[in-house]
Amino acid sequence: MKAWRVHTNGEPRDVMRLEDVPEPEPGPGELLVRVRAANVNFPDALLCRGEYQVRPPLPFTPGVEVCAEVLAAGEGAEATPGARVIAQPVLPSGGLAERTVVGAAGARPAPEALDDAEAAALHIGYQTGWFGLHRRAGLRSGETLLVHAAAGGVGSAAVQLGKAAGARVIGVVGGEAKAETARALGCDVVVDRRTDDLVAAVKEATGGRGADVVYDPVGGDAYAKSVKCVAFEGRIMVVGFASGAVPTPGLNHALIKNYSIVGLHWGLYNQRDPAAVAACHDELVKLAQEGAIRPLVSERVPLDAGADAVQRVFDGVTTGRVVVEPGLASGA
Repeated sequence: MKAWRVHTNGEPRDVMRLEDVPEPEPGPGELLVRVRAANVNFPDALLCRGEYQVRPPLPFTPGVEVCAEVLAAGEGAEATPGARVIAQPVLPSGGLAERTVVGAAGARPAPEALDDAEAAALHIGYQTGWFGLHRRAGLRSGETLLVHAAAGGVGSAAVQLGKAAGARVIGVVGGEAKAETARALGCDVVVDRRTDDLVAAVKEATGGRGADVVYDPVGGDAYAKSVKCVAFEGRIMVVGFASGAVPTPGLNHALIKNYSIVGLHWGLYNQRDPAAVAACHDELVKLAQEGAIRPLVSERVPLDAGADAVQRVFDGVTTGRVVVEPGLASGA
């Protein structure tokens, strides 16, 4: 079968190689699946660069979430051949391949309301958004939610989930094209960080109060400006550092302004509270079936375009989600 493999760490476009490799075999508690669609995530690039918190042995295949068709089950695993599921591949056999293996316990039915590419993008980003906004930040209907990188994969999920929760959403983007995307997603206010004064715009939009919840997958300057426009008793959700700059918050400032800095490592819930992950999936499926959320898939590319897709997501030049579909013809 065909699979992208990384033999040495570096930039995705430089180190990813499309190779013929043996089909993986499912181990105990695992499923062999045919990849219908693999959503490209920022961590895929970090894996290539050797900068992710998980470091699979070389060589490995990137791709951390898929929509796939069940082919066979390993020892102790229960599955229905032909079932359409969304799941996280078991590294080092990632999802940027024609077939891969996934943990049976974490394989969940793909919503009928979503096609393969949309279903592949429902899991990590939306689970992160739901846990961040609801379990960690306690977002309430009527509050103002500020989302950085609102037109990106992680940000667009948070925008939709915020709107579904009844929040007023301010989306921060870079450039007019992404501003149009944010408006289409339902942002009530869109701020272009390249041309607008972010702090002034948020204060104007909130009558000087500031944002109740800030969703920050960017870090760096985004965080620095967030603390200047967060509301009294507001919550800043630290989700990631796509800018490459990890902030060093001044805790005296949090004390003076009465706001909370809340971290989220969603992967820990898979280890410590898998029942909560399952319940979240059920809620996301319900929202998808109702049409309240729908992953924004901006590009669907064939398998041989996988390395370029991972690189462009890392470079921040894409909007929404870029999804690799192995069944697409080359050049489609």
